[in-house]
Amino acid sequence: MPKISLNRGPSRALNRKHKIAVAGAAAFGVSALAFSAVPSNASTTTTSEAVSAAPVKYSSERITDVKTSVTDQLAEANLKVEAIEAKKKAAAQAAAKKKAAAAAAAKKKAAAAAAAEKAAQERRAKEAASRSAQRAPVKKTYANNLDGWIREALDIMKKKGIPGSYHGLHKNIIRESSGNPKAINLWDINAQNGIPSKGLLQVIPPTFEAYHVSGTPKDIWNPVSNITAAANYAADRYGSIDNVNSAY
Repeated sequence: MPKISLNRGPSRALNRKHKIAVAGAAAFGVSALAFSAVPSNASTTTTSEAVSAAPVKYSSERITDVKTSVTDQLAEANLKVEAIEAKKKAAAQAAAKKKAAAAAAAKKKAAAAAAAEKAAQERRAKEAASRSAQRAPVKKTYANNLDGWIREALDIMKKKGIPGSYHGLHKNIIRESSGNPKAINLWDINAQNGIPSKGLLQVIPPTFEAYHVSGTPKDIWNPVSNITAAANYAADRYGSIDNVNSAY
């Protein structure tokens, strides 16, 4: 008898669902065969022997809904997306924190630079004030007595170019007023003419007005003003107060 060869296409592996379907079909075929084997006039009761001739095997594996697999895949995809988003958020937070730290450091640096500049300005101002104070002439003070009046008058006379010495001023003051700045002559010719001599060097008012030295009070009773005006008059009339040895 000739062998019949069947050309089969490429075989495909059966999945679990197909295997279950084939098993069910086999069981159904066995049952049908058992029924067809019984005579028409015989009892329809099947025997255990007939059934057991081809036992049906049922798979204990549970069929999983296809939707469950899709849901799992979606859940896994969502977890991946959430992980990516969380990573991006963490990176953004780290970048923002780094930026804030850099800004704070820059602000602190600027504040330190401003404080240093302010301190430098204050130091320069203080140094300039110190140099100015050093350059500024110290105001000389004089005693409020005959010695102090003569010394102050001599310093003013020196600045104004008026000749005279301590000795020349002192001897004439003692002779004219005994060193009394409020002394007044009420008996000589000047007094009789209504212009009495006044002060340490007995100067009459017209002479004081004419020879008053600028920078001193315009007061004939002021000791320094009286001395400098008299010395100025003596320098013009006699060359120097040192040349005056009597009433002038």
